[in-house]
This record gives sequence, C-alpha cells and structure tokens, in this order.
Amino acid sequence: MTAPYATDPANPRGRLYAEEESTFRSPFQRDRDRIIHASAFRRLKHKTQVFIEHEGDYFRTRLTHSIEVAQVARTIAATLGLNVELTEAVALAHDLGHTPFGHTGEEALDALMQPYGGFDHNAQALRIVTDLERHYAEWDGLNLTWETLEGIAKHNGPVVGDIPYALAAYNARHDLELHTHASAEAQVAALSDDIAYNNHDLHDGLRAELFSTDDLAALPILRDCFARVDAKYPGLNYYRRRHEALRRFFGVLVEDVIAVSRRNLADLNPRSVHDIRHAGRMVIQFSPDLWTDLKVIRQFLFDRMYRAPAVVEMRVVVTNMVNELFPFFMDNPDELPKQWRKDVADAQGRTALARIVADYIAGMTDRFAIQEHKRLIGGETIPPGVIDGN
Repeated sequence: MTAPYATDPANPRGRLYAEEESTFRSPFQRDRDRIIHASAFRRLKHKTQVFIEHEGDYFRTRLTHSIEVAQVARTIAATLGLNVELTEAVALAHDLGHTPFGHTGEEALDALMQPYGGFDHNAQALRIVTDLERHYAEWDGLNLTWETLEGIAKHNGPVVGDIPYALAAYNARHDLELHTHASAEAQVAALSDDIAYNNHDLHDGLRAELFSTDDLAALPILRDCFARVDAKYPGLNYYRRRHEALRRFFGVLVEDVIAVSRRNLADLNPRSVHDIRHAGRMVIQFSPDLWTDLKVIRQFLFDRMYRAPAVVEMRVVVTNMVNELFPFFMDNPDELPKQWRKDVADAQGRTALARIVADYIAGMTDRFAIQEHKRLIGGETIPPGVIDGN
C-alpha cells in the first residue's frame, strides 16, 4: 500500500504531447519501458564508470551501474510506501546524459562549451528524453510524464541560479517547477546512486588492485563490517571475506537511508507529494554520522582510485581526444552522420552548431569516440575498456 505522499499513477500531471494511455500499464511503467528501449540507454553498455585501464569485462559500466541504482531504489521506495515504478524510471534515466569517458569527458566538453552555454550531464539526460531520441511518429523524445521529467531534472534538489541551457530550453516549454524539490521517488533515486557507486567502486578498485582488503578494513563503517564477518566466519577465504564485508556495507547504507527517511517523513507528516516538493529540504537522507563516515570513504576512493597515477595518465589522453574531436566537427560538420546534417542545415550561428556537435560527442560510447578519433584525426589510441570517475 502506498503512502499519501507517494506519487499517484492514477493522477499524473500529463505529458507534453497528449496521448492515449495504456490499458494495462501505468503511466510510469510506460516511462520506464520507453527509457529501457531508448538508444541512449543501450549505449550506456559501452560508457564506463571509473577511469582505469584494464583487461576483461568485469568492471561496471554506466549500464550496469544504472541497473544497480534501480535495484537499490526499488527496495527503498517499496519500504517507504512510494511509487516504485516512478522511482525506477528516474533511476534508470539518471545517467543517460553522460559523455564518453565519464566525468573526465564531461569536464572536457563543458570547458569546450563554455562560450556556448556549457554542458551538464543531468541537463543532457533531459535533452535526450525530450528531443534527441527521435523514433516516434508524432514527437521528438520519449514524451515522458511530467513526474519522470521532474525527477530527471532535479533529483539532486532544486535547480536555481545559472540553469544549464538544455534544461532552461525545455523548462520554457514545459514548466518543471525547478525552484522546488522533486518527489520523494526522485530523491530516493538520487540517494540510491550514492549507495550504488560507493559500493561497487570499492569492488572494482579491489579487482583493479588499486588498494587492498586491509586498506578497506581500516575505513569507517567497513571496519565494523569486516569485524562482524570475521566473528561469524573465522578463517574465511580471502575473496569471500571481502564480499561478505561489502555486502554488509551495502546493507548499512540502505538501512540508514530508510531509518532516517522514515523519521523525516514522520516529523514532516506530508499528506501529499505537494508537501514533499515544498518541504524546503530533502526528506530522503543519510544520517549525519553516516554521511561523515561516507565522506571519508569517498575521499579514499578519490585519492586511491579516481586519481591514481595510471588513471590520471589516462584522463589526459581522453581529454585530448575530446579536445580534438570538438573543433574538428565544428570545422567539418559534413563529417557528422547523415541523420545529423538536417539539424546542421537548420542551425543558426556557431552556438547552435556547437550544441549539435556537443550532442553528437556526448552520445558517443567510449569505444566509438576512440575509433572516430583514430579515423578522423589519428594519433594515440587506447584500449576500449577504460572507465572513469563516479
């Protein structure tokens, strides 16, 4: 049974383009399904997560990360009496706007786009689902519900001040009330992202031998997790021991969010999703003590994984690739694929062209960006299995 502050699938705020709803799927189920079938979602398979050079296919990609976020989000949403389908839709869509090479690629593209309004992956995700997915006969984009679009746009909180151009452009057509908080479902998706990447980046860092099990066992939260495993399973195999400890770490984060959010909701006593949006603060949160410990772990990951020497070296290589691809397409837009050339022909000025080029580069997978750079520009190449920052 859903709570009174959950988003009601029987009364959604509609879609930009009116359409007949399904007789057997809720509006948020349809949103989730459209996201799963989107081209941008499939491309996440080859957009990698943390930037390290490796052999094999063990490490997380943006796609497996998004699936893990959705799994966590479903659990939390169901426990709190929220709409699970809306939560899952936002969770699955949250990384659609990522560039190749993760945050390194985004930083490079944002710097290149500063004269033209900048680049932001959250805003780009909205641009993808409202414009760049062009498969339907009657509209561009996926024509998602207002609630799903709101969740994509502001799951991390209100968007105020300098609003990214991709978000501002859509909001001018379809007001997403950027000044308010998002639904509790969207907030759950945001915290589930934190839980998923902190957990799986520890797994992947161990696999890449960037740090040791002993390093993890000295960290807050994990120290207690390893102690509980050792007490219950003395002499456990090395690999099983660390897996059991990380399982418990994962559980601690989920349980903390659920407990704190329950208290927040009880204190607020919201009677509708409107009350959540206008609460003036996030209601889905970690406890202050756990958040303090988690910041220590995040700093550990930053120092030992995201900025490891081999990672930094590879960041330079892929930054140079993006820095060379962007001006190449700006000077040679005829090298863009055929389906992009109509947009180029309609573009008015350098800013419009730059946004088309940014859309194209942002949509590339890691391996395609590497291949295109080699084909069009030449020079240094790297293995297609690189991954970058959370």
